[in-house]
Amino acid sequence: MSENGEVLVKVSAADKIYRRGSEDLHILNQLDLEVPRGEFLALMGPSGSGKSTLLNLLGGIDRPSAGSVQIEGDEISHLSDRRLAAWRSRHVGFVFQMYNLLPVLTAARNVDLPLLLTRLSAKQRRKQVELALSAVGLSHRLDHYPRQLSGGEQQRVGIARAIVTDPSILLCDEPTGDLDRKAGDEILDLLETLNKEQGKTIIMVTHDPHASARATRTLHMNEGKLLTENPA
Repeated sequence: MSENGEVLVKVSAADKIYRRGSEDLHILNQLDLEVPRGEFLALMGPSGSGKSTLLNLLGGIDRPSAGSVQIEGDEISHLSDRRLAAWRSRHVGFVFQMYNLLPVLTAARNVDLPLLLTRLSAKQRRKQVELALSAVGLSHRLDHYPRQLSGGEQQRVGIARAIVTDPSILLCDEPTGDLDRKAGDEILDLLETLNKEQGKTIIMVTHDPHASARATRTLHMNEGKLLTENPA
């Protein structure tokens, strides 16, 4: 956690309501959350509790029905789609359970994808890609395709893609959910290193207490609300 307690993420009274026919589904209910810069936060809870919806709001993929979402002081809830996309490309790195790599691209080209939205030259982008893949221990796999990589290696490529733009925050949705325990532990080791040695702020959704134990703080969700760290 940051020494000065600087708040990086602030969610205030956030609601998320989806309409299904004549029924309103309340996914988030007046949710408040503050995350200091440099924290590794785990979000746990049953399926349907709102964890992934909250992650989508923090990443600017979705918008709250009411309330406020601020990241680094930027109120992102009311940005236009174009400005939100630009903001997201600078500030957020996503890590997905199923990796979401393009099978026709090499590891290096998959990692390069977020940089295509920047003004970096091809040479500058290549350097950033090599640094990111080196950070996850895959310098020797730059030109390999996803089918040539293990599940753990594919997730490392996914993490390299998430950090290549040096984002303010990493949002991880069940990052070890598709891996065996050994590969999952290696991914958790990597996330811990990014948090402790590079100061990355990480918010991770997980069902696995073994994974949440790696975080510096765990919050539990149920029915769209955050509970205490040790729910009854």
